[in-house]
Amino acid sequence: MSYSLVAKILLIPFLGTSLGSACVLFMKNRMSDRIQKILTGFASGVMVAAAIWSLIIPSIEQSEHMGSLAAIPAVVGFCLGMLFLLLLDTITPHMHLNNTSEGPKSSLQKTTMMVLAVVLHNIPEGMAVGVICAGWLSQSASISQAAALTLAIGIAIQNFPEGAIISMPLRSNGVSKGKALLYGLGSGIVEPIAGLITILLSSLVIPILPYLLSFAAGAMIYVVVEELIPEMSQGKHSNAATIFFMLGFSLMLFLDVTLG
Repeated sequence: MSYSLVAKILLIPFLGTSLGSACVLFMKNRMSDRIQKILTGFASGVMVAAAIWSLIIPSIEQSEHMGSLAAIPAVVGFCLGMLFLLLLDTITPHMHLNNTSEGPKSSLQKTTMMVLAVVLHNIPEGMAVGVICAGWLSQSASISQAAALTLAIGIAIQNFPEGAIISMPLRSNGVSKGKALLYGLGSGIVEPIAGLITILLSSLVIPILPYLLSFAAGAMIYVVVEELIPEMSQGKHSNAATIFFMLGFSLMLFLDVTLG
């Protein structure tokens, strides 16, 4: 089993954030509304499919020894994941893409808080990849290398607009392109770190793996419901967002079933 491959999988979500942050180098201030909707819709579909097939279903399979109660760890972990992100959202601002219409000072302060919000939201996503990699390394029959890879790719796709919503508003507030890029990269580096820590604590993780898998699923679904779907359904181009939700969901479903 290749630990170098695990390291590469952990870095995939950070790559998505990096590419999104790099948009600041090629675009003026912000992405067009249409592109925002398309990316948000696609990311939503990807994340829902990844949460179901890469996290919740393996969580249930890990608990098959409980018989008719096998769904309990999945339900408990899922609810805890949702509640955890709800708690984060009570102390940090939401990450909506177009909340940058106020004056220079208030807008810059909002963007600074948004960096913190994205960082905090990225921690459970990094843990999600770490959890499923820990399950794969433990040679669990219900978790495959393909499942870990598809989950990491799904999170990377969702991270692309997140990286952009960090770097591009900073640039529009007068921050240099280089510094704006660094802020975006910094918001994403917590993911591979959180994933690595999760793997290093695998001796503690494996016994409660079903709960952690569904916890990560709950956290991801919360982001979709609370942040991404409201963003894709408001204003113009919502139909395009819906179509790309369908495409993102279908792609992740196909990859997980075919490669898994």
